[in-house]
Amino acid sequence: MQFFGETHFKLLEMRRYGYIFSTIAIVIGLVSLLFHGGIRYSIDFTGGTSLHLSFQEDITSGQLRDSITNLGLGSVEIKKIGLEDENEYIIRVEQSEEGAEMAETLEQKLSQDFSQNPYEILQVTEIGPKIGGELRKAAILSIFIALLGILIYVSWRFEFKFAIGAVAALFHDVLITLGIFSLLNLEISLAVVAAFLTIVGYSLNDTIVVYDRIRENLKILRRDSYDKVINKSLNQTLSRTIITSLTTLVVVVILFIFGGEVIHNFSFALIIGVLIGTYSSIFVASPLVFEWHKKFESVKPTRARTAN
Repeated sequence: MQFFGETHFKLLEMRRYGYIFSTIAIVIGLVSLLFHGGIRYSIDFTGGTSLHLSFQEDITSGQLRDSITNLGLGSVEIKKIGLEDENEYIIRVEQSEEGAEMAETLEQKLSQDFSQNPYEILQVTEIGPKIGGELRKAAILSIFIALLGILIYVSWRFEFKFAIGAVAALFHDVLITLGIFSLLNLEISLAVVAAFLTIVGYSLNDTIVVYDRIRENLKILRRDSYDKVINKSLNQTLSRTIITSLTTLVVVVILFIFGGEVIHNFSFALIIGVLIGTYSSIFVASPLVFEWHKKFESVKPTRARTAN
């Protein structure tokens, strides 16, 4: 299946515009992180209490928030889950400095304010600040280990310059996604970290397809310059890239709209990741391979011409 016929876009020559866009996007994200005092972590990483409640009668998030606002429990997050006719909510409260039993406090307050609307506690999860800190370190470490593994794999499968381009593109994708989360003041939870790792895998898959075509064309088009080989490879894989991205995007957008609040941030991160990952495989990963080749490797006379 072809989204469109054979193309001859000068994609490699447009790399400078890509560099400018990426630099601006990353800088804005980093400034936002500094302005907000760093990443906004959820209770998965900061510690706190989560209650999963099921009410018999209809109730709104606003009513629940009004009930527990004056308890002085810090940041409170209330999310409706399940179907519309199901009155199930998740209430998350950050860990208090006193370390009080917040679950018991919440239960007493809700029982008092909604005595005419009985509820059932389906699940209570308490995460201490020490465990939250360990989870935060483990999440960051998992991303760096994944990137290191990718660097080693791509170096073995292709060449080191391809690995540099791939890992740089993956760092680029994660930083831009993180920056957008910071700009929108969204929380980073374990689910969002899982989304980041998914983004890394998706973007890498897209990049590997382009790299494989570049390697094939380097063997076939020996008389063409290096930049022409890369540009032709990008055009040859462009239709496949767009079709794959569109089909994936349709799924994650539906997940974002109908998946409910619980996975809202997860699906939103995937939407950003699919878009940025598609962009980076064309305008970051492959151009960086060309830049590395041009600067650090001797070029044969037949490949002496470079892109403008």
